[in-house]
Amino acid sequence: MSEIDTSMCLSIVMPCFNEQQFISECVNKVLASPFVGQLIIVDDGSTDGTRDLLRQLTDPRVEVYFNETNMGKGSSLARGFKQATRPFVLVQDADLEYDPDEYGMLLGPLLKNKADVVFGSRFTGSGPHRVLYFWHYIANKLLTLLSNAFTNLNLTDMETCYKCFRLEVIQSIQLNEKRFGIEPEITSKISKGNWRVYEVGISYSGRTYDEGKKIGLKDAFRAVYCILKYR
Repeated sequence: MSEIDTSMCLSIVMPCFNEQQFISECVNKVLASPFVGQLIIVDDGSTDGTRDLLRQLTDPRVEVYFNETNMGKGSSLARGFKQATRPFVLVQDADLEYDPDEYGMLLGPLLKNKADVVFGSRFTGSGPHRVLYFWHYIANKLLTLLSNAFTNLNLTDMETCYKCFRLEVIQSIQLNEKRFGIEPEITSKISKGNWRVYEVGISYSGRTYDEGKKIGLKDAFRAVYCILKYR
């Protein structure tokens, strides 16, 4: 592990759909991290002006790919993972619910060669958490419990955006889910690979539906289906 230049060790994969309000600030925060050597943004058919902002990015670490139609978060992530080149790969949503200042915490177990995959949990640790939807919390807990029952992992937050992988781990997995079912699919396939999995407490600044939150009830049902499908 001593051969890794930690100042440029991360490939960030950022799926993006209609995030005109947040995308510029989010990109700036990601690129401010000393760990980031590559930022891969996959715009998933945005129609609100996000694409115009993405075309203005000039930092040489940034690569932008455009889906001509909205194909879903899973499709965007799969496309981005294939383009990653740094030793570690981390998923970053484009809406600032998750804090790029915490990359160091997520990388910790990987850099110490203790882990192959690190999940960032919104339900452990002492970081601040915005108080929002009770039923989202309950649904997340139930989905994580069901996933754990089939994967034999003891995660507290399977649905978290912040998942960090060794490059060879995520690029060895064939991903099929097009939308938010990508979370239980990745978790199931990680468990089957016998990779070393760690969990790190993170902060969380969730947003409301008025602020652009996109996941809904149908995605919860799809997650249950995917947990059973990929068990």
